[in-house]
Amino acid sequence: MTGVNLLSAEVASKRLEFLRELIPGAARVALLINPADSKTSESILREVDTAARAIGLTIEVYRARTIGEIDAAFAAFARDRPDALFLGTDPFFTGRRVQLANLASRHAIPMASATREITDVGGLMSYGANIPDAWRQIGAYAGRILKGEKTADLPVVQVTKLELVVNAQTEGYSASQSRRRSSPSPTR
Repeated sequence: MTGVNLLSAEVASKRLEFLRELIPGAARVALLINPADSKTSESILREVDTAARAIGLTIEVYRARTIGEIDAAFAAFARDRPDALFLGTDPFFTGRRVQLANLASRHAIPMASATREITDVGGLMSYGANIPDAWRQIGAYAGRILKGEKTADLPVVQVTKLELVVNAQTEGYSASQSRRRSSPSPTR
């Protein structure tokens, strides 16, 4: 086997640390994973759970593999009121990025993801592989294979560029919403 490792699970703990820096009052974080890819989801869950305990966060796991299940997860967020949302790494979530960003905005929940595509449409922040750079690496691999190299002779390589993207427009809104949720509710 050969290919390019995007370091999805390996940098999940650092992404959680960045989220905590942006939302310092956060105590409870919702982790949304796609159970359709159990291997990746479980790997991210282990990484995030370990990192969360180390920095004093509580993780609440939600699962979504369909558009309707994303809607149901956000309905649960409205009820459970987590301080932030941490998206698991999954192409399905990237494909549903507008839906996720709209729901996060509507529910005033700061959202962190692995890909800048989600941040570009309204997520708070992303930290992960620079996808265009990874595509270049994959293209170079394909070129080597087309020139006759055997895949068994090619090592698995890791992405060489990671990027942190913070959506400044979302940050101010989400940070103020997070502080508002953390403060006691006024009595009527």
